[in-house]
Amino acid sequence: MAKVNSKSKKFAVLTSGGDASGMNACVRACVRYGLNHGFEVYGVKHGYKGLVNDEIFKMEYSSVSNCVHAGGTILRSSRCPEFIDPEVMQKAVNNLLDKGIENLIVIGGDGSFRGVEAMHEQTRLNVIGIPGTIDNDMGYTDSTIGFDTACNTVVDAILKLRDTITSHDRIMILEVMGRECGNIALNSAVAGGAEYVIVPEVPTDVDEVAKTIKDGFDRGKSSAIIVLAEGKTELTDELTQKISDATGRRVNHMALKWMQRGGNPTVEDRVLAAKMACRAVELIECGQSGRVIGIKGGEIFDTTVLEALACKKGFDEKLYEIAQIISR
Repeated sequence: MAKVNSKSKKFAVLTSGGDASGMNACVRACVRYGLNHGFEVYGVKHGYKGLVNDEIFKMEYSSVSNCVHAGGTILRSSRCPEFIDPEVMQKAVNNLLDKGIENLIVIGGDGSFRGVEAMHEQTRLNVIGIPGTIDNDMGYTDSTIGFDTACNTVVDAILKLRDTITSHDRIMILEVMGRECGNIALNSAVAGGAEYVIVPEVPTDVDEVAKTIKDGFDRGKSSAIIVLAEGKTELTDELTQKISDATGRRVNHMALKWMQRGGNPTVEDRVLAAKMACRAVELIECGQSGRVIGIKGGEIFDTTVLEALACKKGFDEKLYEIAQIISR
C-alpha cells in the first residue's frame, strides 16, 4: 500500500489492550518530544475502539502534566476485536486521514501490534508500535513497558504475605498473571525469596513440590510461598491438598489479578517508556512505518512488526535453575 507524504507534521498516539504502568510516561514523552520536533500531536481515547468512534483530540504540553508517575493510561484503553474487519479498520484510519493526521503511534502488546501490522499493510497510514504489556511476552525485546512495575508489585505482595503467614506458620500459593509466559512469576519469585515457582513453560510434579515444601519446614522454616503463574491454575486444588497433607499445615491461595497492572511505575519503566517514545517519534519524522521499538542489551532499537510478531519469547532456563537452587 502506498504511504502518505512522509513530511507530514501530525501524528496521533493511542494505548491499546491491557493497561501497563509506564504507559503514561510513554504518552507524555511522545507528546512533548513530538511538539519539540514541530509536530501537531493528537491523542486517541479508548484505543482502537476510540479510533473507530473518532475520539481524537489535540494534545499540548499541558495535556500530559502530572502524569509521569501515574499508573494506568490517561488515554484510556479497551479491547476492539472488530478492528480485524477491514471496513472497520479503514473507517478508523479515515478518521485520522480526514484530519490530516497521517501517522500513528500504538502503545500495547501482541494484539495491538497485529493492528499495527494490518494498518501498515492495508492502509496508507504510517504506523509505529511501542511494546506496553506487563507480561513481557514479546520475544524480540528484552523488556516491555510495565513489566518491571508488575514484578515489583508482586514482590511487595510476597513480602507482606510473608509477615502474616510467618506469624501463623502457614503456606501461601500466590497466583500471578502469566497465562502463557511465566516471566512475572519467575522474576518475582527470585526477587521475593519464594520457596517455589510454577510456570507454564516447565512441567510440574506436584508431589515434588509438596516434598520440597515439607523439607523446608523440616529444616526449620516457619512459612512458605509458592508463586503460581495463572497458566497453571488448574493445579491449585491438587497443590493445596498435597502440600497440606505433606506438611500438616494450612495452605491458603491468593490471586493478585488486576493489582499487578496498577501502581506508580518504577524508574526503570518510566525511563524505558521515554526512550522508546522518542525513538518512535524519530521514526515518524523519517517517514517510517510498520516498525516497532525494542530494547536489547540496554540499547533501544527498531525492527519490523512482522519480525517482532514472529519472534517467540525464550524461557530463561538458567534463572529457573537458580530459583530452584536458592529457594530451598
